[in-house]
Amino acid sequence: MNAKRKNTESNEESADSMTFESMGLDQRLLQAISRLQFSKPTPVQEKAIPLALEGKDILARAKTGSGKTAAYSIPVIESLIRMKESKPDEKAVRALILVPTRELAEQCLRLINNLLPFTGKLIRAVNIANNVAESIQRSLLAELPEIVVSTPARVLSNLNNSNISVKGITHIVIDEADLIMSYGYEDDLASIKKQLPKTLQVFLMSATLTADVNTLKSMLCRNPAILTLHEEENADSEGGKIDQFMVKCSEFDKFLLAYVIFKLDLIKGKTIAFVNDIDRCYRLKLFLEQFGIRSCVLNSDLPVNSRLHVVDQFNKNIYSLLIATDDADQIAAEEIDIESTTSKKSKRRKLKESEYGASRGIDFQNVSCVLNFDLPTTARAYTHRIGRTGRAGNSGMALSFVVPSDQWGKHKASSLETAKRDEKILARIQNNQQKQNETEIKPYVFDMKQVDAFKYRTEDAFRAVTKTAIREARMKELKQEMLASEKLKKYFQDNPEELEQLRHDRELHSVRVQSHLKHIPDYLLPEAGRNSLVKNLGFVGMKKTSENRIRKARSLHRGRSKPKRVDPLKSFKAKKITK
Repeated sequence: MNAKRKNTESNEESADSMTFESMGLDQRLLQAISRLQFSKPTPVQEKAIPLALEGKDILARAKTGSGKTAAYSIPVIESLIRMKESKPDEKAVRALILVPTRELAEQCLRLINNLLPFTGKLIRAVNIANNVAESIQRSLLAELPEIVVSTPARVLSNLNNSNISVKGITHIVIDEADLIMSYGYEDDLASIKKQLPKTLQVFLMSATLTADVNTLKSMLCRNPAILTLHEEENADSEGGKIDQFMVKCSEFDKFLLAYVIFKLDLIKGKTIAFVNDIDRCYRLKLFLEQFGIRSCVLNSDLPVNSRLHVVDQFNKNIYSLLIATDDADQIAAEEIDIESTTSKKSKRRKLKESEYGASRGIDFQNVSCVLNFDLPTTARAYTHRIGRTGRAGNSGMALSFVVPSDQWGKHKASSLETAKRDEKILARIQNNQQKQNETEIKPYVFDMKQVDAFKYRTEDAFRAVTKTAIREARMKELKQEMLASEKLKKYFQDNPEELEQLRHDRELHSVRVQSHLKHIPDYLLPEAGRNSLVKNLGFVGMKKTSENRIRKARSLHRGRSKPKRVDPLKSFKAKKITK
């Protein structure tokens, strides 16, 4: 017993002292990791990297923001460095990284390139997921890069065109494995699998372990090491906690509470507000716009370049409020929950064509709050939505609006079909939270007596957001973003001054402008609210407290008379010139 106790103690000590240096990584890779300021491995990296370096297949389930991308990128790059040193003359595609969306492919390539700056031309990575001409893809693959990042459909297309050979593949990674299957890539993966070598190392990474992931496991893996990291294992001792709240309110009160929250600055930091369809995106944006609350939208209608640019600028703190849809999850929910005569194959094709989901994969940084303006239609979608905050050891908050069944349909203009089942979905989410021992969703109570003072203003603003205004806003935004996308592609690097022209939170002005709504009259504010608002704005230098030095000097000399200069041509007075 004592020996066992000593062994467990030593194992705990070794786990606590685990560093990237102790993993035996190449110095060039360690230098890149240090440059990225990765101080110590996250739990998923700590468990996955040593096992992967031993050559084992990995099936890892960990929440979003826990460092899964680095958990497979680091061992893959380390293995390729060792392979290159032993066989320097052999050139071939060695690692295939499959992701569900173009945004995630771009994000993945960015991290890999950040890990490769000190390896020179030893290892190169390319992304072929972007919608570019086949000739460009052929030229990228002709150089035989060691790492290829792509969606399964694009890889299969290049395989059929003989642009890529997978005979030399030694590693295959499937990131967001459950989402890849729900997007309808199962047939593509089966076709790719037939052409892959029989002996290769497999990484399956996912935030949830579903039946789809088990299907992939049986298709690709050979006795994998299964790593399931729960919330408490992932959470950093100093952060990583997501406080979850929900508010039961009527459909119109969602807009009222959103106005109060953002106008009175009740949420500090950046917020992502999730809605359930694209029209809803623009309804909320146009509603908030009338009060001077700026926001940008993110949905599958926008061009890919614009979506990437929105995410990039949001991460750089240019915007503080992002209104997003997660269309792929909603389509998946319709497939599961709503009876239809449409075939399963056609639904999966629809999912695959969308190739988009803001709640999945995309790396949103330093998000303080996720607001479920519309409650998602599945418990899984809720998990992925709130995973946008509380990332990398930081704490966060998730607030969800829930419409009681007896309140649904009473305000037709603000009504949404998915809200009819809010209470059932909430019960599923709470059961899911209990099973996984995650944070309890607590009720958040607003003092509606104080909030009701703003009701007439929100009703006035809401009436202005008509269906015609929403349609015009969608068309205007799409036109602007298509032009901006072309600029991003061709001119932005050479013309950084165009940044202001490419902002995504510009006002659309599809509704009548009511300038009085942008300001809150004092009589509407309760005493507590007035004080808090003053405190929030107290640090802003609205007026100079000290006198201007130059103005002060001018005022002192203003009364003094100055000696007049005499113009001899006007006065006919001149000094006598003596010879």
